[in-house]
Amino acid sequence: MDSDTMMQALVFETGERLRLCSRPLPALRHPDDVLVRVAASGICGTDRSIVLGDFPARSGVVLGHEAAGGVVATGPAVGSLAPGGRVVINPTYHCGSCRCCRRGMAAHCASKDGREIGVDRDGTLAEYVVVPAPFLHPLPPGVSYRRAALVEPLACVLNNLTAAALRWTDRCLVLGAGPIGTLCALVLAFRGHRVTVVERDAVRVELAQHVLPAPTQVVPAREGDLWPAAGGWEAGPDVVVDTTGVLLADALEVVATGGTVVAMGERETATATIPVRSLVTRGVRLVGAGPYPPHLFQTALDLARDLPLDSLVTHTLPLHRYAEAFAALHVPLADTGPAPSSYAAMKVLLLPGDQAREESRCAG
Repeated sequence: MDSDTMMQALVFETGERLRLCSRPLPALRHPDDVLVRVAASGICGTDRSIVLGDFPARSGVVLGHEAAGGVVATGPAVGSLAPGGRVVINPTYHCGSCRCCRRGMAAHCASKDGREIGVDRDGTLAEYVVVPAPFLHPLPPGVSYRRAALVEPLACVLNNLTAAALRWTDRCLVLGAGPIGTLCALVLAFRGHRVTVVERDAVRVELAQHVLPAPTQVVPAREGDLWPAAGGWEAGPDVVVDTTGVLLADALEVVATGGTVVAMGERETATATIPVRSLVTRGVRLVGAGPYPPHLFQTALDLARDLPLDSLVTHTLPLHRYAEAFAALHVPLADTGPAPSSYAAMKVLLLPGDQAREESRCAG
């Protein structure tokens, strides 16, 4: 094939392997399809979990779902987008016709399984991706591709904080200072809440301290004891958001009477023991919000004009340096040397483009 019809793509293979491959450019197969040249794509915690074997994905899929880029070509039914336009991708598919969609619960669409970008269908850690037009949003002037790549995780955060039904006087504790936890704290601080973030990794404590505005506190967690780190509040925090997926029991222990715990982080095998009597007698509300509905993606894009989302980005690397990018996120890859000892990054963006193409070729 001609080099103009081939692209680089980061492909996941069974056995927790990644390969940078040369693949044919994706074709426009449906009337509303749009070919997007990816300008920036974030590495999500889901991508990390897939590589570590903690989240299921189709072998041979191109990873990635947090991305923005430029329109290259459109199908005949696309009227609102044109080549040259700048867009951000909403990767959460919904059909619009199943029972959940008809009830306003498009985030839980019955047809979503098997169609998730970067999990079941090819994603954005590639030079090009095809996306149906309804899942592309024009970028407002002044919102860079770098900032737009964080709109999708921001939508996830907004959905979970909406489910928390926060009151203006609520004191908030966020468990975990990764990109999602830091985004949670950033949004809460933007709304004027008193926020403490707890994190076990020393590097991420330092990175989050640099990003988050005063008086937000970022403190190291003490193994097995969150109470001293919970802000020093007499009755405990009113809202606890667990972005780690493994600290639900701790969150329920420290939350104030009448407070709310949001279980946000996902771990495929994680379990928790819940003290049911305490949950009932103390009037504690436990919330699992799940994926964001479509309208919150647009809300996140609107907020992106005002929130310094790109301050979370610590690394921007070309696609062919993917091993270095994953190493910065404490992910060892096969044949790349010793495993990294800790995190070295907050948010990592991969920038597909005209780098030297790898010789390996994968079936598309």
